[in-house]
Amino acid sequence: MERRYLVSSESVTEGHPDKLADQISDGVLDAILEKDPMGRVACETLVTTGLVVVAGEITTQCYVDIPRLARSIVKDIGYTRAKYGFDGDTCAVVTAIDEQSPDICQGVNRSLELREGEMSEEEINKVGAGDQGMMVGYACDETEEFLPLPIALAHRLARRLSEVRKDRTLGYLRPDGKTQVTIEYIDGKAIRVDTVVVSAQHHPAVEAEQIRNDILREVITPVLPAHLTETPPRVLVNPTGRFVMGGPMADTGLTGRKIIIDTYGGVVPHGGGAFSGKDPTKVDRSAAYMSRYAAKNVVAAGLAKECKIQVAYAIGVARPVSLMVDTNGSGTVPDLLVTEIVKEHFDFRPAAIIRDLDLRRPQYRRLAAYGHMGRIDLDPLPAWERIDRAEMLRKAAERKR
Repeated sequence: MERRYLVSSESVTEGHPDKLADQISDGVLDAILEKDPMGRVACETLVTTGLVVVAGEITTQCYVDIPRLARSIVKDIGYTRAKYGFDGDTCAVVTAIDEQSPDICQGVNRSLELREGEMSEEEINKVGAGDQGMMVGYACDETEEFLPLPIALAHRLARRLSEVRKDRTLGYLRPDGKTQVTIEYIDGKAIRVDTVVVSAQHHPAVEAEQIRNDILREVITPVLPAHLTETPPRVLVNPTGRFVMGGPMADTGLTGRKIIIDTYGGVVPHGGGAFSGKDPTKVDRSAAYMSRYAAKNVVAAGLAKECKIQVAYAIGVARPVSLMVDTNGSGTVPDLLVTEIVKEHFDFRPAAIIRDLDLRRPQYRRLAAYGHMGRIDLDPLPAWERIDRAEMLRKAAERKR
């Protein structure tokens, strides 16, 4: 009997309050890494009516004017007038910054293995994980992004919604917006788009019918694959009927509150932590990127149609406490063999991840909206989106069969 089911995923625009907060946190991280690549950053942001609060633990040798930076990001996103519900020139910016805890710092600066004499004094062995936790990486061959189709389409719609606002194709749109896509599957194969939801902040004078027609024509139709819309999907545009009040005025935003949008749209489990505002010694971020890198290369090598990798750490310890590979029955070789190959060709110690993925350079604010994974739209391509080890993995699998 065939298995028929629906899968949904959502995305939001860069003007959504939670994503505004993410971008400020990652903007602070980028500014510090630009001047001090060894800086330690755990930066959290809250945005609400007329107010930005930036707090966290930062240890660095440089100075960053955080209020000025936060205002510039708010304005760059498009909140430049009070009538939009937020204004980068007039909002208050409050900072509350402390240094990283010395108890955490000692474990990050010198790993447990090094302190116990288990590993050599090489630089690659020194960094211990900045916290305990589990991280998940995933890839599949369903889209060119190596992402599940629902989240890939939701991101494309959200990016398009911002594009038509910025280029004035739909000049009445304002920065806040959300998208959601539901796909119908039969036995793992996408057969049609079932439902599309687009919510877009707008000028109060524009009628709902015009907004629906414009977004259908300029946003939805250009993005959705024609072969999946032969049966027209249900389309909901601003389903409350009005979306004038938006952004931080309508909804308090917080760093790290859109972690499923940041990754795989709920198709696979998420690890324990958010990404934005964290320097790469925090394995919440760096190990999630490395797991994605490994999973994507496994799929690109043809070893599986989909691959999920879970890795876990103990605070202050360099080596992961566990690493698990699951291809959900799609592997061309056994999962145990894939696990062995991944362990041989990907080094999950924090210092090795930072080195191999070049994570000490500023690059993070550009990831803080529209997802951290599958970002083939970015130039330069994030290092964890390369498939430069696929051939190596394929040959390793051939040798071990």
